[in-house]
Amino acid sequence: MSAKSTSANLPEAEHSGLLKFLSAAFYAVSSFLIIVVNKTILTNYRFPSYMFLGIGQMATTIIILYAAKMNQTVHFQDFDRSIFIKIFPLPLLYVGNHITGLASTKKLSLPMFTVLRKFTILMTMIMEARILKKCYPNRLIYSVLAIVFGALVAASSDLAFDAEGYMFILLNDVFTAASGVYTKKKLETEGLGKYGILFYNAFIIFIPTLLASAFTGDLHKAITYEQWLNTHFVSCFLMSCIMGFVLMYSIVLCSHYNSALTTTVVGAIKNVAVAYIGMFLGGDYLFSWTNFLGLNICMSGGLVYSYLTFHGSSKPSQCNGSKTQINQDQLKIPIMEDSTDRLLVK
Repeated sequence: MSAKSTSANLPEAEHSGLLKFLSAAFYAVSSFLIIVVNKTILTNYRFPSYMFLGIGQMATTIIILYAAKMNQTVHFQDFDRSIFIKIFPLPLLYVGNHITGLASTKKLSLPMFTVLRKFTILMTMIMEARILKKCYPNRLIYSVLAIVFGALVAASSDLAFDAEGYMFILLNDVFTAASGVYTKKKLETEGLGKYGILFYNAFIIFIPTLLASAFTGDLHKAITYEQWLNTHFVSCFLMSCIMGFVLMYSIVLCSHYNSALTTTVVGAIKNVAVAYIGMFLGGDYLFSWTNFLGLNICMSGGLVYSYLTFHGSSKPSQCNGSKTQINQDQLKIPIMEDSTDRLLVK
C-alpha cells in the first residue's frame, strides 16, 4: 500500500484547544495587517502593479526560508524531481490566490472586499467534503449558511458595483478554498511539512510569475513607478513583502492545527471586523442599513461557528465509506468515488 493511501486513512491528530485558538488568532491578526498594508500601497499610493507586489512577497518567502534552512533553523526536503509531484497543484493555486486577491483589493472598497470573501467558506466546505471526505454536523452547516446569507444581504446594497472587481474576488474565493483544502492534504506528505510547502510554492512559481509580469508590461510599470524614493512607500512595500510570508505561514499553521474550513471562517470573522473599521477609517465605504444588517448576520454566524468549533461541541469528522448516509446529528454530502483524488474546478 502506498504512503498516500495509508495517510488518507489515518485519523487526524488531536491538538489542544489552546494551540487551535492561538494559531487561529495568529492568522486573523496577520491577515488583517496585510489587508491594511496592501490597501495603502495599491489605493492610497496608487501602485500600478499588484503582480509585482506578489512577486516581492514570494521573493521574501524564498529568502527567509532558504536562510533558515541553511541555518538549520527549519528542515524540509532538498529539491528534486519528486517535489513537483508532491506539491502539485498548490503552486498554481498559490499564484492564482495571490494575483486575484491583490487585484480585487485594488478594485473593490475594503468593506465590500471583506463581504464577498465570505463565499470562500461555502466553497471550502464543499471542497473538504469532496477531497478530504469530511462530514459536518448540522449546526456547523447552519452557521456557515448564515455567514453566506449575511454576505448576500450586505452585497445586495453595493452602490459601487465593479464587474471586474467582483470577477476577481469570486476567482480569489475559488483559489483560496482550493488552496486551503489542498494545503491541509499536503501537510501529511513526507518530506514537505509546513516549511517545505511554503518554500516550494513560492520557489516553483516565482520565475513564471516574473516572466508573465515582464511580458504583460506590468514589471515595467512597477520599475518606473515614481514613488520609489518615498521612504514611507518603500517601508509599506517592504512590510507587505514580509507580511506576505507571515500570512502564508499563519495559514499553513492554522490549517495544521484546525480544519481548512475553520481557517476560512476565522478569516471571515476577521474580515467582518475589518469591514466595521473600514466604515470609519477606509474613506471608500458607502453606508446603507441593508449592508450593515448583512455584516451583523455574518458576524453572528461566524461567532456561532467559532463557539461550536473551539468548545468541541461540534466538529467535522471523516466520512467512512462511499455510501451516502443522513441522520439527525450529521449531514454527509454524497461523493462519487475518484481514485485519482483530483479537484474538478469547473
